[in-house]
Amino acid sequence: MAAGSGVSTTYLELSQDGGGAHKFYEVRVDGLTVMVRYGRIGAAGQTQRTTFATEGKAKAAAAKKVGEKVRKGYAPAVRGQRAPRAVTRRSVASAPSTARAVAPVLWRFRTGSSAFGIHVDDERCWVGNQAGDVYTLDHDGGVLARFGLPDGVKCLVADDFWIYAGCDDGRVYDLSSKLPFAAYDIAADVDIFWLDIHEGVLNVSDRAGQLTVIDHEDEHQWARRSRGEHAWLVRADERAVYHGHHRGVTAYAPDGSGELWHTATRGGVLFGWQEDDAVYAGTAHHAVQRLSKTTGAIEATYPCDSAVYSCATSPGGRFVFAGDSQSSVYCFDRDGARLWKLGTGGGSALSMQYRDERLYLVTTDGSLVCVDASEAAVSAAEQGTVPVARDVKLDAALPTYAPATAVAAVDTVAHAPAGTVVVECVRDSGRVRVHVVSEGYHPSWNVQFPRAIREPGARYVVDALHAAAGGFYRVRGEIRRLL
Repeated sequence: MAAGSGVSTTYLELSQDGGGAHKFYEVRVDGLTVMVRYGRIGAAGQTQRTTFATEGKAKAAAAKKVGEKVRKGYAPAVRGQRAPRAVTRRSVASAPSTARAVAPVLWRFRTGSSAFGIHVDDERCWVGNQAGDVYTLDHDGGVLARFGLPDGVKCLVADDFWIYAGCDDGRVYDLSSKLPFAAYDIAADVDIFWLDIHEGVLNVSDRAGQLTVIDHEDEHQWARRSRGEHAWLVRADERAVYHGHHRGVTAYAPDGSGELWHTATRGGVLFGWQEDDAVYAGTAHHAVQRLSKTTGAIEATYPCDSAVYSCATSPGGRFVFAGDSQSSVYCFDRDGARLWKLGTGGGSALSMQYRDERLYLVTTDGSLVCVDASEAAVSAAEQGTVPVARDVKLDAALPTYAPATAVAAVDTVAHAPAGTVVVECVRDSGRVRVHVVSEGYHPSWNVQFPRAIREPGARYVVDALHAAAGGFYRVRGEIRRLL
C-alpha cells in the first residue's frame, strides 16, 4: 500500500495459469473518497468513485473491498510487471480495385478507424471499429446512436434481436439496452479472432485455432483445439459449431462431445457466413466455398481474383457476395457463375451483409458503405453511371453511451411503472445471480444481467424480459434500480 499526504493506494492482481483470470483491482483512498479501478491487466480498466461522511468510513470501506478480493485469490502486485492479454489486430493489405467500374454507393459513413463489425436488421445498421466506437444508423444513413466501448471491436453478432460486440479487452458487450453491459468475460489466454452467439451460448475462435464455448451465465462449458490455427470463422446453430481455420472448416457437436466432420478448403479461411443448410468460407486462395452443414461436402466454389476478406449471401443463398483484398466486391449466382465485379471506391470490405437489394460493407478505411445491389443499379454502374454517394456526417451533439460500471451509474425509480418487470440480485452458490420477482415467469430461470451492477438484495426494473431456449431470460430495454 502506497501512502502520502492522506492518500493510500492498494494494487492487486489475479492471474491464473491455464487460461484463467488475468485481472487487476486497485483501491485508492483520498480523504472522504474511495476510488476503485479494475479490469484486464494492461488495460485502463473501469473506475467508480464513492464519497463517505468521514475519513474513517472511507478507510473501512476500502479495507473491506481489499479483503473481499484477497479472499478471492487476488494478491499484491507491482503494476506493469505482468504483460497484458494478447491481442491480434487483423493485418490486411488493401490494393486498388482491378474492376473496370465502381459500385453504385448510395451513402458512406466514415467512423474514423478501421472497422470489422457490421450488423443490419429491420430497423438499423450497426458498425463497430477498432477505436471501440459502435454507431447505429437508419437505412438511409441517419446516425441514431453512439456507444463508446473500452477497447477495439472485433465483431458484431446478433442472437435473435439482441446485439453483442466482441472487444479486444476480452469482453462481449450487450448493446440491446440503453446502456451497454458486459455479458461475457473471456479468459486472458484466448487471443480472440471471431465470435458467434446462438441461444445465449458464446462461441469464440482464436489465434491458436482453439474453440471456446461459454454459457449465458458466463460459465465455461468446453474448449477444443481444432486442426488448424488462425481461426477467423465461427458460426453456430442448433446442429453444430462450424470452425474455420488455416486448414479448412471443422464442425463440432454443440455440447462438445466430438467432431462431426472436417473439410479442407482452397486455402486458409479468412471469413465465414451461414445459411440454414450451408456454411460459406472465404479463403486466402481467391475463393468462397459453400459447404454442406450435414456432411461438410463442398457444394460450390465462387472464384475471385485475390484473397477473400469477407462474404455474405442473399436469403437462402440465391446470390453470393464476396469482398477481396483489392477493394472489389463480387456477386455470383448460387451455382458459382460470376454475375458482376465492381470496385468499392474506398478500401477492401472486411465484413459485409446483404439486405433488401442493398449490400452493406465495412472497409479498411473505416467506412460503413451502403451499395445499391439491385439489378438496374448494377447494370447502370457497369455502363459507368452511378449515383453521387452521400457522405453521412456525425452530429457533434450526439451523446455517447458507455457501459455502466457501478450501481450508482444506473437511474433509479421509486415504483415499478406499469408493464415493467422487477428482478432481484441473490447470492447463490458463491455467485450473485438475478431472479425474476414479478409473477408470470419461470421461477428457476436466471436473467442475463450486467455483472457490474449486481449487488445482493438489490432490485431492478427492466422494460421487458424474453425467454431464451437455453432456460434463462434476457433483458430487453432500459434497466433502472428500484428504491
